[in-house]
Amino acid sequence: MADEDYYNVLGVSKTASEDEIQKAYRKLARKYHPDLHADKEDKERDRAKQQFQKVQQAYDVLSDPKKRQMYDQMGPGFEQMSGANPFGGAGGGSPFGAGGIDISQLFGGGARGGGGGGFEDILRQMGGSGAAGPQGGRRPGPSKGGDIEQEITVPFAVSVLGGQHQLSLQQRDGSVERIEVKVPAGIEPGKKIRLRGQGQPGAGGGPRGDLLIKVHVAPHPSYTRKGLNLNVTVPITLMEAAEGAKIDLPTPHGTVSLKVPPGSSSGKLLRLKGMGIKGKDRSGDLLATLQISVPSEVSAEDLGVLKQLNECWNQSASRNDLSW
Repeated sequence: MADEDYYNVLGVSKTASEDEIQKAYRKLARKYHPDLHADKEDKERDRAKQQFQKVQQAYDVLSDPKKRQMYDQMGPGFEQMSGANPFGGAGGGSPFGAGGIDISQLFGGGARGGGGGGFEDILRQMGGSGAAGPQGGRRPGPSKGGDIEQEITVPFAVSVLGGQHQLSLQQRDGSVERIEVKVPAGIEPGKKIRLRGQGQPGAGGGPRGDLLIKVHVAPHPSYTRKGLNLNVTVPITLMEAAEGAKIDLPTPHGTVSLKVPPGSSSGKLLRLKGMGIKGKDRSGDLLATLQISVPSEVSAEDLGVLKQLNECWNQSASRNDLSW
């Protein structure tokens, strides 16, 4: 990885914004994540694992403004300079050797006074002691590790009722950590779950960062969601529509008896209050849209009966109010 350009690994330009870097990382992480190659052959699985590690390493550097600045100046080798003079200077004067290189030429600005920032900040990122002014060097205190972002897709039922979801998290050493994620009931697609202390290790014994999990929701074959309301289309027979009926309807909260009023047409909307998604302050409703289901094959005898009904009911009269 040391010979590879981090920008090339992520497929972005050297002037890429933070958003562009993050989007590129997410796209590649989804492409090479080991979980998506678990059923592949060993060679292909290992290749994806290695590529995922390269993408992760490149993102760890380029997503951190200070690390990115050092990488742009020194290349990947800056990570191996921890605890030593990164410029290899000799002599007792300037740490840059006899050349007398100005710090501002390397880092785009002079060192700031007051004992904080400037060159000291850069050495702190390398893990070195760093000069703190005329009083001599001092080691920086512990710092919190960076956050890690992941995405998961949960079943529709889990997003409504809540539940557990297992996440496989790739570590820097190549190992895979299994994490149980508690998905709260009613979570909306695109929302994030924060797991504190599950991110990158901190420096100098500092606390770990957080794990931010963006939640996607898989579609349901029958139900859709709008806010806290659930929507479902319920097929009924012609007889049930004409005569009325009570039919069993499976819902997230158990099977309920849905009363179909006599003379119901397709498109009639029935509302079951409180049978939608349970929110903190209120519960949504379940909206059932009736749809008359007609068999794909109808016998001549059945068609004869339907024609008689059509003449009796004068169905065409129901379109008299149509206009443009």
